[in-house]
Amino acid sequence: MTNSVLGRIHSTENFGTVDGPGVRFVVFTQGCHMRCQFCHNPDTWDLHAGKQVTADEIIEEALKYKSYWGEEGGITISGGEPLLQIDFLLEVFKKAKKLGIHTTIDSCGKPFTRREPWFSKFNELLEYTDLILFDIKHIDREGHRELTQHVNDNILDMAKYLSEIDQPVWIRHVLVPQRTDYDEYLIRLGDFIKTLNNVKKVEVLPYHRMGIFKWKELGIDYPLEGIDPPTQERVKNAQELLHCADYTGYKN
Repeated sequence: MTNSVLGRIHSTENFGTVDGPGVRFVVFTQGCHMRCQFCHNPDTWDLHAGKQVTADEIIEEALKYKSYWGEEGGITISGGEPLLQIDFLLEVFKKAKKLGIHTTIDSCGKPFTRREPWFSKFNELLEYTDLILFDIKHIDREGHRELTQHVNDNILDMAKYLSEIDQPVWIRHVLVPQRTDYDEYLIRLGDFIKTLNNVKKVEVLPYHRMGIFKWKELGIDYPLEGIDPPTQERVKNAQELLHCADYTGYKN
């Protein structure tokens, strides 16, 4: 069977341990519409950069490391924003599931729409998707616009839809001082997550500055210059306000 879809990827990682359960082969796709101020991979923004690959090439490369995955590991497709290449994801995951491989998508949800034909493709993709790592950047609409240059209406709608169909998700939230690290926002986000019935895990990811050199290399002004990572106390506070300890489904 020949491949009909080419994907455009930035890079891969062979032994990912923070991109879903177990040890994983991680594919970082090229292209993202959001412009998160804390992005540590701005070199993935350009939809036309990167390397073109087939689904078979991804599966072949991933299988080299299958012996390290154990019972929980598998393939995670991250980005960039992987849902911008939904046809490619579908082809990769169909092949992966035929081989019994656990599949995970790491997405911020920005491409989500209930309009056709995208919505039908998304639902088909979910048939082959075991888990979604769902990055909610900001609960506040205008705060989200400041942080990413986009509002979050359809992103929160995606969260609600995944709950409606009981698609397992881990929710991840980057804690950024002077942006998301305010009790008001954290309480609102925690309350929103409580309305969802499919959340297996909630993670607080402390903002870090390790990607600043990439902004400089690309000649882009770094918007969070002078802002330090959150303190351990603020990280613990966020974990409490988001009720992280209440979500233990990932342990089952």
